[in-house]
Amino acid sequence: MSMYPTNLAKPLAIRSALRIYRVAAMIAGIALFVLVVAMFIRYGPPQNDSFSRIWSPIHGFLYMGYAAAIVNLGTKAGWDLMRIVRNLLTGFVPVLPFVAEKRNTADTEALLARSYVVPPEHQPGQ
Repeated sequence: MSMYPTNLAKPLAIRSALRIYRVAAMIAGIALFVLVVAMFIRYGPPQNDSFSRIWSPIHGFLYMGYAAAIVNLGTKAGWDLMRIVRNLLTGFVPVLPFVAEKRNTADTEALLARSYVVPPEHQPGQ
């Protein structure tokens, strides 16, 4: 009988999803800062919407990639729906994608470390 949880993907798939998520989180976090600058330029003293009209759709596509990476990692790592939704909401607040990435990376690395542990009664030679 395997000790590996049945609701998780294989460790290699989780690790791959984590790599994709980490890159997407960094890109989404930076894109969100650029969007804040674009909104300041649009609605602040410069009152120029040309950069915002170009950047806003780009940011939208980048966020969709971030959202897909969250759902991918969440389903493979066995997250519940509320955790996935909370992580999706981090893409709307500057700085939070970076905070969530650190926390999710630590949690997922801990999950992967636990997944490789073989109980003593199942170790060869015992």
